[in-house]
Amino acid sequence: MVNFLSQPAVIFVQGVMRLGPLRVSVYGLFAAVGLVASLWLSQRTAKMAGMAGDQLWDAGWFAVTAAFVISRVLLVVRDWYAFRTLPLVVLSLPSFTYGGMGLTVLAVVAYVKWKRLPVLAAMDAWAPCAALLAGVLSLGHYFEGTDAGMPTSLPWGVQAPGFGRVQPVQLYGFVASLVLLVVLMRMLRRRLRAGVVAGAALLAGGAMAFVLDMLTQPSQWGGGTWLDPGQWIGLGAIVVGTLMLMFQKEFV
Repeated sequence: MVNFLSQPAVIFVQGVMRLGPLRVSVYGLFAAVGLVASLWLSQRTAKMAGMAGDQLWDAGWFAVTAAFVISRVLLVVRDWYAFRTLPLVVLSLPSFTYGGMGLTVLAVVAYVKWKRLPVLAAMDAWAPCAALLAGVLSLGHYFEGTDAGMPTSLPWGVQAPGFGRVQPVQLYGFVASLVLLVVLMRMLRRRLRAGVVAGAALLAGGAMAFVLDMLTQPSQWGGGTWLDPGQWIGLGAIVVGTLMLMFQKEFV
């Protein structure tokens, strides 16, 4: 009989957190906490953006549900034979790809339009929530040991299995997201023109993602292209954010 009292209460092993006899995905746990925290924050940011809290709450849950369903559908379509053979194993795989992200955004935009919600105000209210979620997910990657940084000799480098001493790029992302969260919350309080906060979030967030991706191990999906997929998305966010701000008369 195993005496769990004689063992450490919490153990991190290869992205899995052991709580006694239980095993929980580290990244999944952080993702769940980040989603709940972001939805909770949306109740406050909705009012700051001039919306009803329940409107943004419902839209937030729709976005979460859409992301889950779309990612699973794409996973099944991509390998129908494997799904027929081992359906539960396939459905348990991590599957939120860039394609799934894009389709989720389109689905959420369609939902917001269907509910006749102010799109720019909703984007403004969601901007700090997205920064909070990004910061929590960065911590999740850090404790899971994924998205390792590039090799470094700096004194604050961390050991990563298979990579040696690397940049703690996940912690950089966490700190940068918290700073962005504070800035966006202050902008919301100033009651700027609708879309300014969202534009600033896309511009700053895209720049952060682009720079941090340069410090991260190259993606296997890069395919020899000039930039990794994450950097292309970062550039896209910079362009969209810049255009949104250019069409606003009130910047400060």
